[in-house]
Amino acid sequence: MNELRSKVKELLGSKEIDLFVGYEQGTRLPRPLIAASAEEADRLIFDESCTGNLAVYLTRRELTGGKKTGIAASYYAMRSISRLLDENQLREGMVKVFGLTPDGGLTLLESIADVKQRLQETSAPSSQVEDEWVKEIEDMPPAERWKFWTSELSKCFKCYACRAACPMCYCTKCIVEVNRPQWIQPWAATMSNVEWQINRVMHMAGRCADCGACGAACPLGLPVHIIAHKMVEMVRQNFGEPTEKGNVLSTFKPNDEENFIW
Repeated sequence: MNELRSKVKELLGSKEIDLFVGYEQGTRLPRPLIAASAEEADRLIFDESCTGNLAVYLTRRELTGGKKTGIAASYYAMRSISRLLDENQLREGMVKVFGLTPDGGLTLLESIADVKQRLQETSAPSSQVEDEWVKEIEDMPPAERWKFWTSELSKCFKCYACRAACPMCYCTKCIVEVNRPQWIQPWAATMSNVEWQINRVMHMAGRCADCGACGAACPLGLPVHIIAHKMVEMVRQNFGEPTEKGNVLSTFKPNDEENFIW
């Protein structure tokens, strides 16, 4: 921790960064900290308990727009940062990414290539709980599965915390805010809530870091992250890992014969 604090103070003092997105100790768990001074940097922590996806702050223009930013990146944050750079939402050189080494040390990933290399060398955190959820739901008969999801999503009151927690939800105007035409009803109702989650996850196809931030942010504890987790699994099985060439719903082959239509 002292190494990180010293490095952040050095970068802030030399104006190599304008602010640093990291973690501080919360009441029970680490929580986000935006440090813009040496005094604030003294509160920084970074260890294996810091698993939240802080990359969400990198797409908040009112916070980091035009500013050189450092970030303490968990595995999931690095996955999001990689995608954001591929989608031209971040500029290389404007973000300094700090990651943890396998022995708990600190390392500065200088480029997008370094971030991608670290992701290849690092095992993803266990998703056993999510996998068990998926299996339990998939084992339900279709009618029971539909009843489960409509029962869960009927509780949603459209606070959009799931959207706010996601680094990949960076549109300046969301589909739920468009009323000409109105694709999704803005009020809370079971079917419009189902439509909202289907659209949200569809837009994450091939882009989602599978960090679970959407589910963790839900004030009602709705398991919306399980839908995203299943989608990530399906994309990986059918299309492989995402690449810088585009995600699965924005990439096509001009010579695709589309035989499936016939």
